[in-house]
Amino acid sequence: MSASGDEATRLDKWLWAARFFKTRRLAVEAINGGKVQVDGHRSKPGKTVQPGTHLLVHKGPLEWDLVVKAVSRQRRPASEAILLYEESEASRLRRQALVRERRESGTAVPGAQGRPNKRDRRMIQRFTRKTDD
Repeated sequence: MSASGDEATRLDKWLWAARFFKTRRLAVEAINGGKVQVDGHRSKPGKTVQPGTHLLVHKGPLEWDLVVKAVSRQRRPASEAILLYEESEASRLRRQALVRERRESGTAVPGAQGRPNKRDRRMIQRFTRKTDD
């Protein structure tokens, strides 16, 4: 981890190292999809990020408003990854309120119904079966 001002890294690498995305490919897709803004503008995955850069990251219904504090070229444990950025207090409170609201309303994991059971499979088979009448 480096906090010196002359250190810089690619945006996709930084998002991966800071554990916002599980893979660099997912980070690239989010950046290309306009889900990540650098200093208020859409960016490309190769944009250099250095300490002091302001980022706005959208991931699903959640949003992070960040300032880069340090650069890391490796993906480290989560306890070390949170040292790479500073989240604004308003952003943290908004995100926590949204998570709490979703948890209370019972929609914490949308669409998590799992695999069809035996009865559901039989109904699907009856529906898709061709009749020879």
